[in-house]
Amino acid sequence: MTELKLYNSKFEVVGSYQTKLDFKTEKINIPVVHQVIKSLLAGRRQGNAVNKCKAFVRGGGAKPFKQKGTGRARQGSSRSPLNPGGGSCFGPSKRSYEQKINKKMMLNAIHSVLIDKLHGNKLFIVDAFNFNNKTKELYKILADRKLDSSLVVTKNKTAPVLDAVKNLPRAKGMAAEGFSVYEAVKYDHLLIEKDALGILIDRLEKLY
Repeated sequence: MTELKLYNSKFEVVGSYQTKLDFKTEKINIPVVHQVIKSLLAGRRQGNAVNKCKAFVRGGGAKPFKQKGTGRARQGSSRSPLNPGGGSCFGPSKRSYEQKINKKMMLNAIHSVLIDKLHGNKLFIVDAFNFNNKTKELYKILADRKLDSSLVVTKNKTAPVLDAVKNLPRAKGMAAEGFSVYEAVKYDHLLIEKDALGILIDRLEKLY
């Protein structure tokens, strides 16, 4: 059983949060976190860059000149990459950059990020966010406590705080269902609702 501090929406300690998951371990799997982040970034690439090879350049169906007797190197198409107006040689083509990550690796990365934030005193478990779409109010509270660079994680996609955080230049919000390891590493602090952490812990229990 691990006991963690519980904060209110003004980031004042109001109690404790107990979980069966071991957050005190020193086992932070950096290679897995790196591999998961690389996979997430690779999946964002469109892969739409394409150059036409000689097969896709219009024309060039007829043989430019006869095979023998001209003294020139034999050619079968005027759209060869060797000729002006020809296709590209070894140019890019449409492709997918997605990298496969299995569930256990993803869960291991999430666990490692949570442990790292906790050890760095950058994990804040909030009882509930009560900001009612007011960006100004949220900004003032975060700025006063030097939590400008933060990832705000809620239980529901429709939580009002997600609207409040949209206009903050150094913060981002998301629901626990779409928790991103990359975003958690990108921002300095992790502000997570108690119920949202419960959702992540239910997923992480599959590791043990």
